[in-house]
Amino acid sequence: MTAASGGEFARLSALIARQRRELDRAQADAAVRSVADLARGMLMERLGCSPAEAQAQLEHLSAGSGTSLTELAAQITGQLTAPAPLAGGESASPPPDAQRIALAGAAMETARDGDSLAAAVLDEALAPAGAVALALWLTEPDGGLELAGQAGFRARDTSRWRRIHPDMDTPAQRAAGQGVPTWWPGGRPADRTGRRTPLIGDWPDGARAVLPLPGTGTVLGAMEVCWPGPLAGFGAPDQRHLTALAEVCAQALGTRLASGELAPDHRASWAFGLLDSVLGSALFARAIRDEAGQVTDFRISYLSRGFTDSAGRAAADLAGRPLLEVYPAAALPGGVYERALQVLATGETQVTSGEVLSTPAGAGLAAPVLEVRIARLYDGVVIAWRRADEVERLGTLLHQAQRLGRIGGWEENLLTGDVLWTEPTFALFGQPPGQPVPVAKLDAHVPPDDRPLVENFRHALLEEKREAAAAFRIIRADDESVRQLRAFAEPVTDQAGTLVAVRGAYQDVSADYHTQVAFAATRDRLADSEERAAEEHRLALRLQQAITPRTAKPAQLAGLDVAARYRPAGPGNLVSGDWYDTVELPSQQVLLVVGDIAGHGIDAVTGMVALRNCLRGLAITGAGPGTLLGWLNGVACHLTDGIFGTAVCGIYDPARRTLRWARAGHLPPVLVRDATARELPLPDGVLLGADPGACYQELTTELEPGDTLVMFTDGLIEQHGRSIDDSVRSLLCIASQPVPDIAAFADHLVASAHSDTSDDACLVAVKVR
Repeated sequence: MTAASGGEFARLSALIARQRRELDRAQADAAVRSVADLARGMLMERLGCSPAEAQAQLEHLSAGSGTSLTELAAQITGQLTAPAPLAGGESASPPPDAQRIALAGAAMETARDGDSLAAAVLDEALAPAGAVALALWLTEPDGGLELAGQAGFRARDTSRWRRIHPDMDTPAQRAAGQGVPTWWPGGRPADRTGRRTPLIGDWPDGARAVLPLPGTGTVLGAMEVCWPGPLAGFGAPDQRHLTALAEVCAQALGTRLASGELAPDHRASWAFGLLDSVLGSALFARAIRDEAGQVTDFRISYLSRGFTDSAGRAAADLAGRPLLEVYPAAALPGGVYERALQVLATGETQVTSGEVLSTPAGAGLAAPVLEVRIARLYDGVVIAWRRADEVERLGTLLHQAQRLGRIGGWEENLLTGDVLWTEPTFALFGQPPGQPVPVAKLDAHVPPDDRPLVENFRHALLEEKREAAAAFRIIRADDESVRQLRAFAEPVTDQAGTLVAVRGAYQDVSADYHTQVAFAATRDRLADSEERAAEEHRLALRLQQAITPRTAKPAQLAGLDVAARYRPAGPGNLVSGDWYDTVELPSQQVLLVVGDIAGHGIDAVTGMVALRNCLRGLAITGAGPGTLLGWLNGVACHLTDGIFGTAVCGIYDPARRTLRWARAGHLPPVLVRDATARELPLPDGVLLGADPGACYQELTTELEPGDTLVMFTDGLIEQHGRSIDDSVRSLLCIASQPVPDIAAFADHLVASAHSDTSDDACLVAVKVR
C-alpha cells in the first residue's frame, strides 16, 4: 500500500467535496419540494381548487409580494404551528387532506421503486380514509397498460394483472384512454358489452375510484384505489382529494420515468426515443374510439424533441389535444385525417405533400415542407414532415447509411457517357477516385464464371428497359480480392420513352454470402440428422405396435374377459416405453402385467421389448409375481444398459378366483365391485433397475364374479400442477360409473381420464365371469 501523491490527494479531496455539495443540494431540493407541495395542498383545501390552480395562485402571490416561491411556501406552511389569519379575517389549521397529500409526496421522494411509491401513497394518504389497495398503471405505446406499482394486492393478482391488453375493457383502460375518472361507491359495473367488468383484487363489491394520471399535455396512465366494502358516495371534497393525489403521483412517476429510475422496460421509451431521432418534426397520435370501436379522432400523445409548428405553437400547447382540433383542415377529403385512417387500417405508409396539414389561421405547411409521411405505430399513427433547410443534413445521413450498409450509389448518363459514383462505390470496387466503371465495362472486373450474370443484368436494364437486380463477384482493383456484390438498377427515360440514363446501387454482401453458404452446409447436416431421427421414430413405433397391439376386441382367458387399450400422447410425440401383457400360463393361470420404461424413443422401446420378453420366459417357471419382479430387476440392473422402469405384475388363479400380485414403483391396480371403485393396498417395491438387491412384497386379493380389475400406467391420469392422489381419486369416480361390458368399460376409461403430460398410456381391464 503506497501513500497518495499530492496530485492524487487533491483530486480525491475535490471529488469528495463535490459529492458532498451535490448531496447537500439534493437534500435541499427535496426539502423545498416538500414545503412547496404542502403549501399547494393547503391552498387546494382552503380555496377548493385543483393543484394547477393552487400552483398558479402561489406564483401570483409570489410575483405580487416580491417573495420567492420557496419563502412564500415556508410562510404558508408556518401556520402548522401558529395559525395565521387569512384574507378576510379567517384563521384555520392546515386541512388534514392536504397534510396527507403533502406527507405522501414527501414519502414518494425516498421510494425505491414503483411498489414502494404506491405503498407510500397508500399508507400516508389513502389508508386513513379506509382504502386497502392502490394500483398505478402506465400507458404503453400500443394503448395497453403496464402495472408500474401496487400496494395491498396479493402476489397472485399482481402477477396476473402485470399488463392489460388494449382491447380489454377495464376502468383503468377507460381512465387512461379517455382521460375521464370513474367513481362508483360499490358493486361491480358492467362493461360496454353488458358483462361484468373484470377487476384486480379481491373486493368485487367494494368501492373503487379510478383516475387518469395527467402528464404534460397527455395521460401517463391511471390510478386505481380500492376499498374493502361499499361507501355512501364520493362527494366533491373526496373527488378533489383523490384528483390532487393522482396529480402528485403522476408528477412522481413522470420524474422517475424521465430519469430512468422507474420502469426501465417501459415499452414506450424506445418508440418515442425513435421519434426524437427523426429529422424534422414528428408526432404520435393514438386513435380515439367510440363504444363500437370505430375511430372518431386521433389524440396527440407525443411530439418529437425538435417539433416545430407552422403557426408557432409550442409542443406543450398541442400535446393531449385531438388532431382535428389542432388541424381542422385535416378533416377535408384527402386530408391527413382520411389518410391516417387508411394507414391505421392497412398498415401501409403514405407519403404526400404538406397541403394535407394546415393551421387554424389557414397558413398551410405546404411552402416550407418537402413531404409528409404517415405511418402506423401500434393503435395510432406517426405523422412526420421535413423542411427544405434539412436537405443538407439528409445528405450527410445518406452518406452514413451508405457507409454502414456497405452500399454505393451510381448514375450513368447514356447520352453524354458521364458516370457518377458516390464515394462508397469507389471503396467497394477498390477503384481510384475519379475513375468510375461504366456498366458496359463491368465484365473486366468480374470473374469469367460470373460474366453471364452481368450480361443478363445489362440486357434487362439497357435492352428491355426494366428494373434489374443481380448478384455476382468482382475482383477489386487495389488488392485483387474477390467480393460478392448485389446490384440494383432502374432505367431513366424521357417523355418520348427514350432511354437516357440508368441509376442504381451496389452493395457488398460478402459476409451474408459466406453466412448463407455456412447455413446451407448446416441445413444439409440437420436434414441428415432429422432423417435418421425420423427413421428411428418409425422403427420404435413399429416395435411398440407389435408388442402392444391396439385391438378393440376383448379376449377370454381362464374365466376372465380381458380388454387392453393403448393411448398414444399424439402424432408428433416421441414413442414411449409403456407396455402390457396378458398370457395364459401352462398352469392354466393367467399372467397380467403393465409396465412403463423411463424415457422415449428407440431406447425406451427396446428396453420395453427386453423386459417383456424376459418376463414371459421367467413366468413359465411357475414363480410368484414378487419373485418374477425380483428376477426382472436383476435383468434390468445387470443384463441391460441403464434401463429403469415401473411395473405391476399379477397371476390370476381361476380355480380359487384369487390374484397374487406385486409392484415395482408402480401405481396399484383398481378394483371395481358393485359399482364402487377402490385402490388395492400398496405393497413395498422399488422401481426396476434402481437396486440390485431389492425385494418385492407380494399380496393376494380374492375376487368375486362380476368384479373388474384395472391395471394402468401413470400417463393415463397424470397432470401438471395436480397431485397424483387427486388424479387417482378422479379415476376412481370415473371407474365407478356402470358400463355394460369390459370393452366398453376400457374405452370409457381411456376417453374420460385426462392427462396433460404428453405421455403415452396403456391399461388392462379384466372382468371375472
